[in-house]
Amino acid sequence: MNKNKKINVKRSIQGFVSFLAPYKWGFIGAILMGVVAVFTMTMAPTFEGRITTSIANDVVNSPKGNIVIDFENILRLIVILLGIYLIKTISQMFATIWLTNAIQHAMRDLRNAVLRKIRRLPVRYFDSHHVGDILSRITNDIDTVSIAMQQSFINVVTGVLTLLFAIVMMFGIHAVMACIAFMIIPLSLLVTQTIVRYSQKRFKAQQEALGNLNGAITEMYGGYHEILLYNKQQESIEKFKELNDTLRENGFKAQFISSIIGPLNALVTYLTICVLAIYGTLKVLQGGLQIGDLQAFIRYVWQVNDPLSQISALSSQIQAAAAAMTRIMEVLDEEEEPAEKSLPLKVENVEEGVRFEHVAFGYGEENFIHDFNVDVKRGQMVAIVGPTGAGKTTLINLLLRFYDVNKGRITIDGVDIRDMKRGDLRDLFGMVLQDTWLFSGTIYDNIRYGRLDARKDEVIEAARMANVHHFIKTMPNGYDSYINEEANNISQGEKQLLTIARAILKNPEILILDEATSSVDTRLEKMLQEAMKNVMKNRTSFVIAHRLSTIRSADLILVIQNGDIVEQGTHDELMERKGAYEKLYNSQFANASE
Repeated sequence: MNKNKKINVKRSIQGFVSFLAPYKWGFIGAILMGVVAVFTMTMAPTFEGRITTSIANDVVNSPKGNIVIDFENILRLIVILLGIYLIKTISQMFATIWLTNAIQHAMRDLRNAVLRKIRRLPVRYFDSHHVGDILSRITNDIDTVSIAMQQSFINVVTGVLTLLFAIVMMFGIHAVMACIAFMIIPLSLLVTQTIVRYSQKRFKAQQEALGNLNGAITEMYGGYHEILLYNKQQESIEKFKELNDTLRENGFKAQFISSIIGPLNALVTYLTICVLAIYGTLKVLQGGLQIGDLQAFIRYVWQVNDPLSQISALSSQIQAAAAAMTRIMEVLDEEEEPAEKSLPLKVENVEEGVRFEHVAFGYGEENFIHDFNVDVKRGQMVAIVGPTGAGKTTLINLLLRFYDVNKGRITIDGVDIRDMKRGDLRDLFGMVLQDTWLFSGTIYDNIRYGRLDARKDEVIEAARMANVHHFIKTMPNGYDSYINEEANNISQGEKQLLTIARAILKNPEILILDEATSSVDTRLEKMLQEAMKNVMKNRTSFVIAHRLSTIRSADLILVIQNGDIVEQGTHDELMERKGAYEKLYNSQFANASE
């Protein structure tokens, strides 16, 4: 586990550096300005000490009762100090501007890269990850990295430079005292390394707990009506409290452990200053050290302590950013969909049909579809029925190449769909899912999503064919009526009809209806069936339905059980066989027949 962790952190750093590389001149400029700022800052104690030494020497060397101070020299030193502080301030300002610009551009590129990556991930990734956790990686984790970079990068760079310059200046004042002061660094690093070893895993757990909490929140608000319906409010609250408490516990441990670094490093510094003050005072009394040099030396000790304290204070941010970057790189390193063929084939118009040839597939190591064979002719309406979990939707996923078959092949007009571009393949299909999806926008835009270059009259005609035109006209603004983000200002059945209109507008070669009429009442269902007959005319159609009344006119009915076809034929043929279909049909319509 430790080996994998090191590999992950190393990969995270390498991956992140690749996003910073295009903006290296911004970082180089910020570092150069940081060097100027640090250099001027480390020169300031020397001139401050000279002022103290000048005053002390003037007092000591003045005649008794007549103290003479060289104010001209002091004024000159003060002017130099003002210039040093001005240069330091301007340098820091330019460093911040250039650094901010570079970091924000890099974060923009990182967000774009994650989004592009997600678009290339296979469906199985989304089937195995919570939506909230994915959103947390795109938003919270990237924000964590951005904030840490913005607040930590320049401080770490200037901190390291300050350490180097301060140590050089201390050795220039007094070598022995510098060696004593130098002990602050290894002791502080030892303290920091020891604590970070324990806190890093807590920060990873904190980010994961945050992702789990976001996933639960997304799930709760997505199914809010169901929670109310089944009176599960208290259970939801308890689940949220549990996840929130887990986040609190991991957050407390991570922050508490990392916060110990600062006080312990400060203790090391105070003890060192105590030793240096005693030793330095003795040297001043012996005449081996100027009092101003002792003052400057103590200031340099604080300049050594300040960056160590800053880095310690930022350690929690840096560790959280490291954990967040690891989670981001986990997404970027995910295996993508198999590469497209270098010379892909394309089917413009379906002339022959769709064929499943000895198809085998399973989501895990074992196949649950073993040897699936069916030949669907052009223009046929094929209904797929069977109990829940039989593999009906899986067949559609294979047909659309959301998953690739393990064995066998699926062809359209004799062309293996794996030899086609996924985009070209999916252009042939129109699909209406059981779970409707509409985006926030107008009704017109939601229908036109099926074909963005469609004219308004074509959108209206598609709505008429889906029997949703009349409903749209009753809305306050007609086709310009706005659907909110949750699409809960229209009924479920109306949403279903709008998605059907969207599929009709696309005018696909092959139509897939996955429980498309499950949310439509009986009256609308009859109207819809008449409309769908026209839509499916001369068009290959796959219909998945539990409501068997919708598929009695199908050209071919496939009865699926455990991933295999147990019966196939027309409605009348299957009823005559008195097999699985007849039992399924009678169990559904027994009460209606009575």
